[in-house]
Amino acid sequence: MHHRTVPYGSLFRREPDASDSFIDLNRLVTILMRRARLIALSVVVALALGVLYLVFATPLYTAMTQILLDEDLSRYAEEAETTPQTSQQADTRLASAIEILKSGRLALRVVDALELSENETILNPPQSPVSLAKGWVKSLASLGSGGPAPSAEAEAEGRRQKAAAMLQQALGVERVARSSVVAVSFRSPDPQLSATIAKAYAEAFFAEQLDANVHASEQASIWLQERLADIQQRSQAAALAVERYRNENGLTAARGELMSEQQLADLNSQLIVAQADAASASARYNQFRAIVEQGPEKAVANATIPARQGDNAIMQELRGRYNAVVKREEEITRAFSADHPQAAALRTEKEDLARQIYQELQQLTASYRNDYDVARSREVSLRENIEKVAGSNAEANRSSVQLRTLEQQAAALKTLSDAYLARYEQATQQQSFPIAKARVISDAGVPTAASSPSRTLTIGLSLVLGLMGGGALTVLQEMRERAFRVGNDIRAVLGLRPLGYLPLVGARKERAQPARPEDGGTEEGDVIPFERMTRIVLDAPGSAFAETLRHARLASDMMLHGRESRVIGIVSALPQEGKSTVAINFAALLAASGKRTLLIDADLRRPSLTAMLKPAPQAGLVEVLLGQAAWNQAIKVDRRSKLAVLPAGGRTGAGEIHHPNELMASAAMKRLFDELRQTFDYIVVDLAPLAPVVDVKTFEPLADGFLFVVEWGKTPSPLVRDLLSAESRIEAKIVGVVLNKTDMAALPRYSDFGAAEKYRSLYDQYCTDSVPTVRVRGNDVRAQAGQSRGA
Repeated sequence: MHHRTVPYGSLFRREPDASDSFIDLNRLVTILMRRARLIALSVVVALALGVLYLVFATPLYTAMTQILLDEDLSRYAEEAETTPQTSQQADTRLASAIEILKSGRLALRVVDALELSENETILNPPQSPVSLAKGWVKSLASLGSGGPAPSAEAEAEGRRQKAAAMLQQALGVERVARSSVVAVSFRSPDPQLSATIAKAYAEAFFAEQLDANVHASEQASIWLQERLADIQQRSQAAALAVERYRNENGLTAARGELMSEQQLADLNSQLIVAQADAASASARYNQFRAIVEQGPEKAVANATIPARQGDNAIMQELRGRYNAVVKREEEITRAFSADHPQAAALRTEKEDLARQIYQELQQLTASYRNDYDVARSREVSLRENIEKVAGSNAEANRSSVQLRTLEQQAAALKTLSDAYLARYEQATQQQSFPIAKARVISDAGVPTAASSPSRTLTIGLSLVLGLMGGGALTVLQEMRERAFRVGNDIRAVLGLRPLGYLPLVGARKERAQPARPEDGGTEEGDVIPFERMTRIVLDAPGSAFAETLRHARLASDMMLHGRESRVIGIVSALPQEGKSTVAINFAALLAASGKRTLLIDADLRRPSLTAMLKPAPQAGLVEVLLGQAAWNQAIKVDRRSKLAVLPAGGRTGAGEIHHPNELMASAAMKRLFDELRQTFDYIVVDLAPLAPVVDVKTFEPLADGFLFVVEWGKTPSPLVRDLLSAESRIEAKIVGVVLNKTDMAALPRYSDFGAAEKYRSLYDQYCTDSVPTVRVRGNDVRAQAGQSRGA
């Protein structure tokens, strides 16, 4: 019953939510509502600056003209392009035109055309306050840099260059979408001047194009004329050299070729025909010779070899007769027998025909032999003639090599001369070409309304910048927010149970009320004694302050159920978080309920509770632990609440101990609490802060539970988390956490929609008392600053 194996805080520690990694819209809206004043202030400042800008800014008027770059304008005067223009080439042409419009040369042309070097609107336009400040700084910086006065020509040229520079600054040139149109705009304080300059830029662009074409054509014509004269002279000399070399070497040509070459070509053609005839005759002769050499019997069997038309008529007749006799013989033999007289006569006739066929084959073979000999002789004769002609043509071929080289040079120079002549004629014609490859499709009109500054744009931009600035400040403020604001922060960061909020208590000037004698008060004017802060739960039992401490008592009873006497330590992480006030009121609440309650001031280093006691005690905890006084003699009892209080020490006790932690861990302390447990139901101990000293760590074995006090919006959450993580035994005994000094009016702004903090105004209906106001001699008591009405 008296021991726990599971830390109480682990029951409330939650696991990380997977949705935390995404944007929490609910929390974002809460942050925006909480920082609405900061954002609104940022927007108001930005709008005020925008309005100031509109008041002091000089209105500017913009005139615009549009120029179409069109290659088709010159199609009737120029040769058509052989290849269509690619999109990359069109983009390059447009980019070049834009840069020409932005160039200083074109600006100077406009300055000279309109005589703008004497125009004060261009040279000295109205300036904004920022520009004026910059000009003053530059003038101050140039005071010490004196020099000789410039001449009149230098001053005129300086004004001319300055006017051109001002034109370039106020000029806008851009391509319209993906078209071939270029928009040229100019802005100035004078609307008429803006329109005039925009038109002048278009005219200057056309004039610049024409001048550039004429100048380029003139330069090209001069250069081409010089090159053409030189090339024509060299071409004529090359043609004469060809004819002279041909005559010197006797290279007579017909139909573009040498005579010897033509003769050699004819002989080669005849040789090819002769070779084909000889090959054909040789093949026929060899066939028939092979048949004859096989003998009469086989010759008759092979006599079916085809021959030339006219040579084989006799052979065909004999062969036909031979076949008819053979067929007749076979029929007689099958019908009668081989010995039949008619069969014998047919065999005799067959042999006679075979002999005639063989003789005919021999005659044909001799005839084909004569044809072969004739074809062979013709082939040999042609070869001899070719060798003779080739020998005589070798020298001519060697001479023709040099001739062809001369002819190629002459032809190349003739082609080059024709090309340069055509280009020269084209350049001569383009010198007087009067059409630019661009035209105006939208004239610049006189603007009727200022284009800058734009009121709508300025106000809208100011609003956006204000919202952005407010958002940035909000982010910065939220990044700096490391304190506890709502109960969910306690659960999420510490994993402990939040017990509620103690409202911010402070000063308010009210009509003085006489203090009651039992409160130990005075009757001095409108002064309320400081001790009234220790009696909030008694003076306002129906307030939210008292209700939160009742919640703390309930949590203590539930956690420490079964213990007859309970030691509860009141602790905080840092000094000045109001733990002493919480300890007094918590103890007073317990005592007012009829429980025997003892309040001990155990903050031996800074005993604030002891300092509240009037008159100052003569003995206290230090004297009891040192054996200089009995604890029942050092206790003081409040007559109204029956609360017993054991101060830290007498006038020479507390505050002069060099090692309070040794007293807290001493055996005398343990014996003291053993005795006190026998007398009191509750022992509330006001302890030193946890972060700066180790007193709480040494007292931990004697405590049954701790009530942790955190100052709302002040105590850093990482500090508390690290302190409790390092002291797991103390963390395990924490009953809950109380958020002290809470600004109840601002509390709903830090909670999510649907959270309990959003309904504090409804909860106030059950709080019948408001927290009393404390004031000491006209000065605010900042032990708990501010004021809150029972929330």
